Amino acid sequence: MQTITVIGLGTMGHGIAQTFAVAGFDVRLFDENETVRDSVIARVQQNLEVMLQNGLLESINLDEVISRMIVCQAEQEACEQSEFIIEAIAEDLDIKREFFRRCEKVVTESAILASNTSSFPNSMIAAGLAHPARCINTHWFNPAHVIPVVEIIPGEQTSEDVVGKVMQLLHSIGKQPIRLQKEVPGFALNRIQVAMFREMLDLVDQGVISASDLDRAVRGSLAIRWAAAGPMRVGDFGGWDVLGKVYENIAPSLRSDSQVHDILTGMISRGEYGIKSGQGFYEYPQQDLPDIIARKDKRFMTWAKLLSDSITSGE
Repeated sequence: MQTITVIGLGTMGHGIAQTFAVAGFDVRLFDENETVRDSVIARVQQNLEVMLQNGLLESINLDEVISRMIVCQAEQEACEQSEFIIEAIAEDLDIKREFFRRCEKVVTESAILASNTSSFPNSMIAAGLAHPARCINTHWFNPAHVIPVVEIIPGEQTSEDVVGKVMQLLHSIGKQPIRLQKEVPGFALNRIQVAMFREMLDLVDQGVISASDLDRAVRGSLAIRWAAAGPMRVGDFGGWDVLGKVYENIAPSLRSDSQVHDILTGMISRGEYGIKSGQGFYEYPQQDLPDIIARKDKRFMTWAKLLSDSITSGE
């Protein structure tokens, strides 16, 4: 593969496109929003400068990387002749299905179609396609140009050849592809994240702990241990006999319903989406956003580099 297409250039898509371009691929880009299309190169340039400043990238020629990114003015133009097409469009099943139906009509027979969906099983997305064997989910994590792991989730009809090619492709650009052996909604990591958020939101809502103290507590305990060893190995170190007793004592009192928590629905109804609206659990003044994002990315890059160094050394 040499030509990659990224459709949807918002929060995730521009970072995915950047990652492929840095790795030497020609990348064709499209977003139906003209403003998003016009700003994508500037956003990628800013990302690259921050990564260079923080040592997450070796010295690269920014002009060469940018020259490999072609912003197209039409979806078909971006997709035709590409060998790997990945969409990062709206998290709406019908929209994704319709995109792949259109895409299938213009791409080459050997092109692989990938979705960056956060929740929909690939078998649902590929339903109705003439060639579902070449369709697969590749679930990246935000920011896509920094976080190493990408979940790989084949659908019921995805071919093993496609799975192997996608795993190899992601390895070649420096990612850590993790294959899931079975389709479940939300895959593995989002299911874990939602389960944790359910309990964390409840703890904040009950007044057990403030949002800021919860952040400090997790960063200074669970995050360090899990980043260093992984949660299952941490369980091995702690002893499952002990953890079994803790589980038995605590599990009955954990929140276990399937409804979106009131604290979250309230925030959404007030337009408190987080950084995109300027208000979440914290305030994000518009004039400070570039600095806030740069500081956040710098911290992510520091941890990502530590993880990369640990894996390289065989730990």
